[in-house]
Amino acid sequence: MAEHDDTNPQIEKTPPPPSSTNDNSVLYALFISSVAALGGFLFGFDSGVINGTVTAIGNAFQSTNVATGFNVASVLLGCALGALIAGPLADKFGRKPIMLVTAIIFALSAFGSGLSNTSAEFIFYRLIGGLGIGAASVLAPAYISEIAPASLRGRLATLQQLAIVLGLFTAFLSNYLIANISGGAEQLFLLGIAAWRWMFWVELLPAILFLIGVLFIPESPRYLVAQGSIGKARSVFKHIATGSEDALVDEVKASLKGTRKPRLSDLFIDGSKKIHPIIWVGITLSIFQQFVGINVVFYYGAELWQAAGFDESQSLFINVLTGTTNIVSTFIAIALIDKVGRKPLLLVGSIGMFVSLAALSYVFSSAGFDPQGNLTLTDNMGTFALLMANLFVVFFGLSWGPVVWVLLGEMFNNRIRGAALAIAACAQWLANFAITMTFPILLGSIGLAGAYGLYTLSAGVSIFFVINYIKETRGIALEKM
Repeated sequence: MAEHDDTNPQIEKTPPPPSSTNDNSVLYALFISSVAALGGFLFGFDSGVINGTVTAIGNAFQSTNVATGFNVASVLLGCALGALIAGPLADKFGRKPIMLVTAIIFALSAFGSGLSNTSAEFIFYRLIGGLGIGAASVLAPAYISEIAPASLRGRLATLQQLAIVLGLFTAFLSNYLIANISGGAEQLFLLGIAAWRWMFWVELLPAILFLIGVLFIPESPRYLVAQGSIGKARSVFKHIATGSEDALVDEVKASLKGTRKPRLSDLFIDGSKKIHPIIWVGITLSIFQQFVGINVVFYYGAELWQAAGFDESQSLFINVLTGTTNIVSTFIAIALIDKVGRKPLLLVGSIGMFVSLAALSYVFSSAGFDPQGNLTLTDNMGTFALLMANLFVVFFGLSWGPVVWVLLGEMFNNRIRGAALAIAACAQWLANFAITMTFPILLGSIGLAGAYGLYTLSAGVSIFFVINYIKETRGIALEKM
């Protein structure tokens, strides 16, 4: 691809002075990162809204346990496809246009999911929503990492995870309030329509806000350089950079090898059919993030706590408490990630998750059963289980939740970032699907203790993975990856 520069060549002969670090550039970078992170908010909301509606949907569609599991997990197949195609599409058409399409997809899914009258309809709209979630999981970290100054990249990139947990919390809180006002997810709410339908329609508000916000942010300067639009890239760098725009453009050119657009073949080692090892690291990171079972808490929280002896109202309130815990721990991660680094946070998180999951496995294995066969916990054990579950969320929220997204956004070089992120995110959603789909089956076969035993094992193995395969990326410019 031949480069072109859309600026006045006479002006280009005299390099502009270096841009100084100032509050305006930081605020601008924060603004456009926050808009991009709204995709993460919708990702979180769309993922979490199913929590609290599972039983109502199962009854409304007269679903079996396996069918109910697929109603919940079907969105994740869409996520895998959305993640797989978002990277190449973003490399071809730009980050901004694909984010606009993603916003429309979220709105369509929210409306259709609430309107559905059969499992087939519901699954169709959830699959569409999955395309949006999967795309957002690739686009937001890629875009934020590409516009953020190196010194702020970790904190700005964690906005993605903060937005995800805020979206989850908002979904939990919205579900709780709607269910409380209406008397239950299956009861009638506004306009005589079932409450669970309104739980999905609430998502229309942030979807529209995301659509409007994307209209006011620039295209990624690194994408613009890859397309040869040097003048436009320099203009964006001028507003967000802390150094010479020309120097930054030159660095991006060098990292792209200045000859052609990024493509899927870049994922392979030159002259061989072997995938770059760094991509395998990204895939494994993604899989471990899901195999610790975090989304069992987020997707099946109400059912999990009802299985542990709490009623529907208490279970929905516990979801809100869990969402709050997740937000607080994510703020801790934001404060620490550019100070202590990515690897130490992952390691602490893995150890903490292993201990808390092991404790939960023990609690559930020692629980009794009522005459109907439902799990029962004593007051002390119920309190201990609740404490351990929230401790698990704390360790995940300050480590594997935000840090994985930060690493996936920055660990790949400019030439392969879009495609590599797509592959890693696709693997993450497939792993998420496997965990989400199997939980109802595990619950009915080996129980909560068995399921959490498997998640404990994954957390334990992740400790050794972090020690041996994760390299620190704190403070390193993207062009030097």
